[in-house]
Amino acid sequence: MTEIVTRTLESTGATIAYDVRHGADGEAGQADGRPPALFLIGSPMDAAGFGTLASYFTDRTVVTYDPRGAGRSVRTDGAAETLPEEHAEDLRRVIEAAGAGPVDVFASSGGAVNGLALVARHPGPVRTLVAHEPPTAQVLPDREAALAVCQDIHTTYLREGMGPAMAKFLAVAVRTGPFPENWRDEPVPNPADFGLPAEDDGSRGDPLLGQNMRGCTSYRPDFPALRAAGTRIVVAAGRESEGQFPARAAAGVAEGLGIGLTPFPSHHGGFLGGEYGRHGDPEAFARALRDVLDGG
Repeated sequence: MTEIVTRTLESTGATIAYDVRHGADGEAGQADGRPPALFLIGSPMDAAGFGTLASYFTDRTVVTYDPRGAGRSVRTDGAAETLPEEHAEDLRRVIEAAGAGPVDVFASSGGAVNGLALVARHPGPVRTLVAHEPPTAQVLPDREAALAVCQDIHTTYLREGMGPAMAKFLAVAVRTGPFPENWRDEPVPNPADFGLPAEDDGSRGDPLLGQNMRGCTSYRPDFPALRAAGTRIVVAAGRESEGQFPARAAAGVAEGLGIGLTPFPSHHGGFLGGEYGRHGDPEAFARALRDVLDGG
């Protein structure tokens, strides 16, 4: 069994926790011929979501982390919301602290947005970035409606709590096609239909609905900086995600970079092997990721 070493570091306004799994040959990227370390990042999903995917890369050093305000990474600045640029700086610090040299990064969902922010600001530490379904509304043709929908989810959370807001989020997550201008006229999702409580417990610290919803979805990729970076960027989307918000955004990011969209197996959480009660196709997903990282 691969040993997992947990470490922490101090970043601006947060204490960041990260995990290191050393490959079978020791620290990857530290000797000629060894593959670079592989960072698996999400947001607001923390390191716990990558256990299955990491198990397919025992030949590499694999690093996972908890984004600020999620899991074991505690915000110390009292801020209620987080921007992708802040996550990017945290990631830069983790890469430096891990001492792994230029690394490969698989970034999923909000983590893919943060990965794009990292490469735009600090391309040097990243050899390859695989950005899987980054949900930035800024690249959509229906961006105004999409941004308003995301704002409404955040506002609902502040006003009514987790259940009603999460019901709206889940309805958006499975929706296919553009958001219409009259989206407010559509029926409001019932929390009970998703097994969610309608009662407000008074908490407002949810990493998804409170801290990252607006910053992530409103992030505008710096395409000139990304195109000028020496980092190889691959933008991916699940075959089962076609037409859904994050997959449509992935297509928009790929277009902005002037590259093709790379299809991956399964759906938005295709790498999951039971984490959070969800299953994708992690074995096929890992094969696709390895093929991309190897230059295929």
